[in-house]
Amino acid sequence: MIQLSLALESLRVLDLTRLLPGPFSTMLLADYGAEVIKIEDTGTGDYVREMKPKIGENSALFQSVNRNKKSICLDLKTEQGKEILLKLVEKADVLVESFRPGVMERLGIGYDVLKQVNQRLIYCAITGYGQTGPYSKKPGHDINYISYAGILEYMGVSDRKPIVPPVQLADLGGGALMGTIGILMALIERESSGKGQFVDISMMDGALSLFQVLLPAFLASKEQPKRGEHFLAGGRANYEVYQTKDGLYLSVGSTELKFWKRFCETIGREDFIQKIHAPIKEQDSMKEEIQSIIIKKSRQEWLGIFDRVETCVSPVNRLEDLEKDPQFIERKMFQTYRDAENDEVKLISPPIMLSETPGVIRNLAPKLGEHTNEILSDIGFSDQQIEVLLNQHIIKNRASESASKTG
Repeated sequence: MIQLSLALESLRVLDLTRLLPGPFSTMLLADYGAEVIKIEDTGTGDYVREMKPKIGENSALFQSVNRNKKSICLDLKTEQGKEILLKLVEKADVLVESFRPGVMERLGIGYDVLKQVNQRLIYCAITGYGQTGPYSKKPGHDINYISYAGILEYMGVSDRKPIVPPVQLADLGGGALMGTIGILMALIERESSGKGQFVDISMMDGALSLFQVLLPAFLASKEQPKRGEHFLAGGRANYEVYQTKDGLYLSVGSTELKFWKRFCETIGREDFIQKIHAPIKEQDSMKEEIQSIIIKKSRQEWLGIFDRVETCVSPVNRLEDLEKDPQFIERKMFQTYRDAENDEVKLISPPIMLSETPGVIRNLAPKLGEHTNEILSDIGFSDQQIEVLLNQHIIKNRASESASKTG
């Protein structure tokens, strides 16, 4: 099998992030060829490693968002640890961190220091609220960012409290993806200027930028929408979820009249066709009528019917359905690997299908400190120097990590 080249294979990235947003951002870079060096502390490292369930030494989540990376453990609170980071920065293209603003500066390794070491360095900080503003030093998580951005208020139905989404919209869409896009834009600009720059990513800002339906309408009209009443938020019968006889669900997304017409004809309610834009009370009445029809057949029976009709009806898949979905199978969106200890790991495939330089899962997530010696050797440290650093607890490698667990 001939291995195609990878789009980002000349890129070296230093990843000081943990949890979800930063690791997902650098995972995308790693999947498409970047050498991503995950820099962890000399204690437990990224504590996502310990989340349940675990596959061998690493959690399932850690395996997912840290594949294709290398791990080095450094104590950045020591002068020698910081000196090692500076040596790594000399050869790096990108550094990504997710500390609250001011942490890297207090350590003496902020952007102003690092750009003196490498003027081509692209420094990306992914934080909850960005580097400036009254919230910049506040702690937070995804639910806080989508709350501030106004998104959470409109999730759910009108007579209930807002629903917390199971996908971290701000972490992933507002933070990770914006971070990756910002890094790639800065890399392109560097081709012209020869210089790196600071990429300031606020997950709150990023979440706000995703609010592209309700918010622009409000800014133009000043009309306050109600939760669950917008046509793309469950306010209409043609964009809703209905329960089937077997307790499963179908989603209907027939927003265009041609699709709605076919849907109504299929369920025998042609009288609903011209009511596509009916007021909310009439929409609620139609929902009840449609639900009374959909509940009479199983999900599979309805899918067999709607598969012959060009309308927008889908199964509401559960996690157990995903690997069996023929579309995901055709596009190879799940891959299975075994690590050195023969632990089976199933991973979500790289989602961006490049024809000439596709993403590849080359390695599973690293063990803590697995590549410490290799990385230090690459920047000029001898075996004896590495041994001294280990004894001084400036670094940790795979052997010392294993010894600490058994000892």
